[in-house]
Amino acid sequence: MRKLNVDELNRVSVEKFDQLEKLPVVCVLDNIRSQHNIGSIFRTSDAFRICGLYLCGITATPPNREINKSALGATESVKWQYFDNTLSAVAQLKSEGYKIIAVEQATESIFLEDYCPATSEKVALVFGNEVMGVSEEIMYEIDACIEIPQFGTKHSFNVSVTAAIVLYHFHLKLRKNG
Repeated sequence: MRKLNVDELNRVSVEKFDQLEKLPVVCVLDNIRSQHNIGSIFRTSDAFRICGLYLCGITATPPNREINKSALGATESVKWQYFDNTLSAVAQLKSEGYKIIAVEQATESIFLEDYCPATSEKVALVFGNEVMGVSEEIMYEIDACIEIPQFGTKHSFNVSVTAAIVLYHFHLKLRKNG
């Protein structure tokens, strides 16, 4: 066994990426504080070819040196929009027919492994602030809530890790069923 070299990875250009079919998923970043987390979510969004990112409230936007450190160029391939507040982003997504799903620990949440997205629906995944989680006002607007089961002494993952786990799950389910 050997590691693949860069030429063997068959990376596509930003122009080609733009033409490729996208996963019918948008990530909504609800007041994410860390620019490194934002960059990591850009990079994961590129890897799973989602439709885009909605950056809301205090969430920083490109161009940004700190975001670029972890995004490694994904700010050029992943489409994004900025909203002053998350409610405006959610309202727009609802008007466009997206199912709004919070990724949060809540009374009626569904464990991620038990959630299977329908291939016919567009999904907006809301990821919350590193300390406060998804805003309470957004929780009143969602259609569903998913949660990643955890078994240790901590009760949360870093938001960029959460996004990677959830997007991988959606990628597996939608590509397999699509």
